[in-house]
Amino acid sequence: MAFLTPGVRNSKAAGLILLLAFACAMPALLSDFQLFKLTNVVVYAIALLGINIVTGYNGQVSLGHGAFYTLGAYTAAILMVFFSVPHWAALPVAGFVCLVAGVLFALPVVRLEPMHLAMATFALAGVTPELANYKGIANWTGGSQGLGIDRPAVPFGLPLSYDQWIFVLALFVLALSFVTASNLLGGRIGRAIIAVRDHPIAAQSMGVHTTFYKTLTFGISTMYTGLAGALSAMALLYAAPAGIFVSLGFLIGSAVGGIASLSGAIYGAIFLQVILLFAGTVAQSVKTPAVLAIYGIVVIACLHLMPTGVAGFVERVRARLRAKPGAPGPQKS
Repeated sequence: MAFLTPGVRNSKAAGLILLLAFACAMPALLSDFQLFKLTNVVVYAIALLGINIVTGYNGQVSLGHGAFYTLGAYTAAILMVFFSVPHWAALPVAGFVCLVAGVLFALPVVRLEPMHLAMATFALAGVTPELANYKGIANWTGGSQGLGIDRPAVPFGLPLSYDQWIFVLALFVLALSFVTASNLLGGRIGRAIIAVRDHPIAAQSMGVHTTFYKTLTFGISTMYTGLAGALSAMALLYAAPAGIFVSLGFLIGSAVGGIASLSGAIYGAIFLQVILLFAGTVAQSVKTPAVLAIYGIVVIACLHLMPTGVAGFVERVRARLRAKPGAPGPQKS
């Protein structure tokens, strides 16, 4: 954000404040079921924010973030069910566990070529459901049945229903995640992360430790995805393994929303919620392959019409609206 002019920064800050104020008013205006749907959008946005950071800003293609989504969900659920940890305390623990797991996974694989890295993460996503169902830990994960969670009480005596509270909690985590990501990417660390993506050899020759920054970025992204998984388990009151399609869905949602922008996480999350509702409606009358075909057609159409995602399209529209009518264009050299 450091490269934005003060006027643009102030307008974006004002817009963000208005958006948050409007979102905070939602619990008083919507039913619990409608809030549950909005909570899903917020959860997806947190997960996509992690994808945008690692893929859009650092150039690492991950097809396995569904594994860390699962890890975050199970960490929070196990703490709540077996150790009676309050859900609001289990949430940061789940994020920290996913951060450590992401760093440990990334250390040996970030040195691989991009395609090999994508395949390694794809394999991780594929094996995660089998690990969750392994008989040695099935007592903790619930095996193929998943792990149910008793509905916890709303903390601090707040006069809210549980769905209202989870929406507010998820909204707070999303706002904190955006502020943290914006400050991180707008500073020295962010410039190093982007340099590793654009010119890795030049960055390394200038003293940028590419392995360190790749590992750090991957760990931060898995932390965000783990927080999203934990919030999802709290909203559903249920934790189960996320299949490979969850990982692919995150990457597709990020691409549709705008993979090299933070705001693209919001647009991508809305897209995922809408397409899932649409697919669920269609699935009642057609077979699963037809649903997947419709899903693919919608994705291809979005990427064809908006190559830089919805966020890029919105920025182009805003740039045209800000341009003064009749202003001279750039001079040709």
